[in-house]
Amino acid sequence: MSIALSMFVGFVALTLLITFWAARKNTGASAYFAAGRSITGWQNGLAVAGDYMSAASFLGISGAICLNGYDGFMYSVGFLVAYITVLLIVAEPLRNAGKYTMADLLAYRLSPRPVRAMASLSTLTVSTFYMIAQMVGAGVIIEKLIGASFHTAVIGVGVLMLVYVVFGGMLATTWVQIIKAILLMIGAFMLSVLVLKHHGYSLGAFFDSVTAATYAGTEAPKNLLEPGLQYGVAVKGPWGPTDFLSLSLALVLGTAGLPHILVRFYTVPDAKTARSSVVWAMAIIGLFYILTTFFGFGAATILEKSQILSDGKPNPNMVAPALAQHLGGELFFAFISAVAFATILAVVAGLTMSASASFAHDFYTNVIHHGKETRPGQEVKVARITAFVVGAVSIGIAIYLGPSVNAAFLVGLAFAVAASANLPVIVLSVFWKRFNTTGAVAGLSIGLLSSIVLILLSPNGLFGKAGALFPLENPGIVSIPLGFLAAWLGTVVTARDAAGEAKFAELTVRAHTGLGAEKAVSH
Repeated sequence: MSIALSMFVGFVALTLLITFWAARKNTGASAYFAAGRSITGWQNGLAVAGDYMSAASFLGISGAICLNGYDGFMYSVGFLVAYITVLLIVAEPLRNAGKYTMADLLAYRLSPRPVRAMASLSTLTVSTFYMIAQMVGAGVIIEKLIGASFHTAVIGVGVLMLVYVVFGGMLATTWVQIIKAILLMIGAFMLSVLVLKHHGYSLGAFFDSVTAATYAGTEAPKNLLEPGLQYGVAVKGPWGPTDFLSLSLALVLGTAGLPHILVRFYTVPDAKTARSSVVWAMAIIGLFYILTTFFGFGAATILEKSQILSDGKPNPNMVAPALAQHLGGELFFAFISAVAFATILAVVAGLTMSASASFAHDFYTNVIHHGKETRPGQEVKVARITAFVVGAVSIGIAIYLGPSVNAAFLVGLAFAVAASANLPVIVLSVFWKRFNTTGAVAGLSIGLLSSIVLILLSPNGLFGKAGALFPLENPGIVSIPLGFLAAWLGTVVTARDAAGEAKFAELTVRAHTGLGAEKAVSH
């Protein structure tokens, strides 16, 4: 226990030193919100990977693969393929046409106040969903490792996250994410090697054991490499395959609308570096999700059911740490748990940073005060206050949900909201000249509202499985088309916006060349 505690304390001490160093460099809004645009391509690639490979990736996906085999592995596939959308559609236009937030791109040729208000609301909603998943993972890890209660662990992570964001800003958040990405890759590689060692370093023997696994959920033998263990008709009824398709759509399209990923492209000096950072991120993330094959399926073949039970039920969030303890003893368990803790802290800090930046920059400065700060430094001050509020709300909801909910499932919902509300307006703003303010507000509001309502009415919502009014667990297959449809209808049923269309050519040039990118919000 002392080893585990020492690793936790060591990581926290290191990140607090980084925060202290970064705080001394936070001399203005650009430094606080965008790290002074000083991050290089490989650094931002590592930071993007560190921001993206969350508790859902390390804890939730390994548990989903262990319990549900092929169906759980589709989380890994969806999370990785999503970056193709980011690379081809979002990264370059966003960096060239924005300043600090996603709404900068939308407000470029549309009426700023209504667009920024809705974009800020969407950002806060998506960030909160995502953050709850991280808080749940943090509570499970710390409760298991050092004996603190779930509630205490969640509150502790929240407090640390606020220290990084409030004092260190984006620069501290970036370097915490870089360190976390390196540690996570080391931990994932070591765990995968130990799994292969258990099977005599033979891939054939490994997959033979996976095929013969009888572990997850039931005593009856089942082939983990066959689809349908989670979303098959026998498990979910006639809606199972549709729910799987809905989840896939949300994962593949949602990344391009995640606020905490999008703001990372403002930390680099130009669009070329933004594209480079996406390539770096894809390479790192791709390798990581390949490794999830080994410690996800490995847990199913190596662990006894009792080793990941929590209150008599399989706890998907504890599969990776339990496997590390079984294969590498207490020291390796402590290291993997500390890595998971680092993962959560880094992602939570990034989420809080994006949420607070959006509220301060988009809503406070540009909606309430028409684009003018009331006094120097006020925008940064409002962002810090917002961080406290967002952190408190996320902590409260995570404590309410408790430790048994799968972090990967919660993140899948955040992806659905992002893909339904943010992605349609980003894509149409960049590629459709006719697109106007009404369409943007309609797309954001309908995409956001429909996804939230359908989640509440789903089997995991307010009324439970028995009283669910919407049969799918993930709303993406319905809410994403609704977001696009609302954005299109809102545009075609209203008068053409001559001023906005006139700026489309300017936006197109800037989005693809970067000319005048630093003046993006003062066109």
